[in-house]
Amino acid sequence: MIPATRIAALAFASLLSVWHLHAAADDAPAVAGESIQAAFAPWDNLEDLIVKAINTANNQVLVQAYLLTSKKIAAALIDARRRGIDVRILADAEQEAKAASSRLPELAAAGIPVWLETKYQNAHNKIIVIDADDKDAIVITGSYNFTWSAQNRNAENILIIRKHPILAARYAANWERHRRDASAYKK
Repeated sequence: MIPATRIAALAFASLLSVWHLHAAADDAPAVAGESIQAAFAPWDNLEDLIVKAINTANNQVLVQAYLLTSKKIAAALIDARRRGIDVRILADAEQEAKAASSRLPELAAAGIPVWLETKYQNAHNKIIVIDADDKDAIVITGSYNFTWSAQNRNAENILIIRKHPILAARYAANWERHRRDASAYKK
């Protein structure tokens, strides 16, 4: 008799292999069911996927960035703020100091609260949480820095996880924990 855990593991492995073949066959950002999407730069346009997700926000967008230089993502965040969405940003202080093309000054000038993380050698999170307290919550995470180079020069990945408010709430709580330790950005 085969233990139930072994049967479940074999079924999961089989499902993953079928999903992998399907994802590779159509060469499009892979969607597992309706709630998880995996995408890979430079083949997939991760920047556009992120912008589209930000554009769906109804209440709040929390960003935790190592570096944010993408004009498109910055514009989407500013547009969200203009629509009345609560947009807040955490970023790595050292990267902000080094990056001449950082979008943080224009985001702060648009009225978006920005904090800089200084507690860590690298505040290396790359996360966007959209409407964490809603049934349609979205978490975006992966290796992708919110930069032009991440889309056009690097090998990067993101997961977009939709309709998982418990997971989104956990990410939002972690975002808040980091914000408490961060310093307010000064223009």
